[in-house]
Amino acid sequence: MNSVFQLVCPLCGAPLAADGKQCVCPQKHSFDFARQGYLHLLPVQQKHSLHPGDTKEMLMARRRFLDKGYYEPIGQQVADAICRYAPSKAPVIADIGCGEGYYTAMLRQRCHASCIGIDIAKDGVRMACSRDKSILWLVATASSLPLQSASLQAVTAMFSLFQPEEYARVLQQNGIVAEVTVGSRHLTELKEIIYDTVFPQEKHPAPCGEAFRELQCQEQEYHISLLNQDLQSLLMMTPHFWRIRQERREELMQTTALELTVHYYLRVLQKK
Repeated sequence: MNSVFQLVCPLCGAPLAADGKQCVCPQKHSFDFARQGYLHLLPVQQKHSLHPGDTKEMLMARRRFLDKGYYEPIGQQVADAICRYAPSKAPVIADIGCGEGYYTAMLRQRCHASCIGIDIAKDGVRMACSRDKSILWLVATASSLPLQSASLQAVTAMFSLFQPEEYARVLQQNGIVAEVTVGSRHLTELKEIIYDTVFPQEKHPAPCGEAFRELQCQEQEYHISLLNQDLQSLLMMTPHFWRIRQERREELMQTTALELTVHYYLRVLQKK
């Protein structure tokens, strides 16, 4: 395990040290590296279900979709923001809610960074291991990150729940959060097929809390054209998959191609 990664025990909060194929804290709590290379730091008491996070089917659909490059501009903009604002030219970054690792691997390469990918879904982290062996992949919860305080230069949150208190704790002073959240028009055309009525929404990033100052908040929009196979993958990787009625699913199956709006906010926050 790279020495720049400073982990803590999820049970007692003491520092973790690598010892062969496991990590151990002074209280003798030990955590084995899985065969694929990830570390499971999600104790039972931090789970809210037997299999938390996205399902394996959703994660596989996400990999199929993202590997086609439809959201590559988003990842590139986040990488550019980190290169511009991070307080180090070779930052230590934690990608929170990394899923199957698409953005994490991109950030490591384009930011010359040391990266930690964290997700609560074990299937996602297991898949992510195949993306980049130099990244430290962790199964853990964003609400209680197994990272030492002030040990990171950057945190990324790509379409994941914003956790200002935890992000502030693990970031060094002047460390940054690069956050991507959906905009009001995101995938509107898909929603119009799924739902009887699509109500107008005004979506904006959540308040950032007292620990951060906002460096930038940019509204972005572009369009993608999907053939049916990629449209099915997109549907399966979103929460809309669980809400679509059978007749609407059949309609979507018959849709040969669809142009979609990608609408989002990219916000960069700096720890005061």
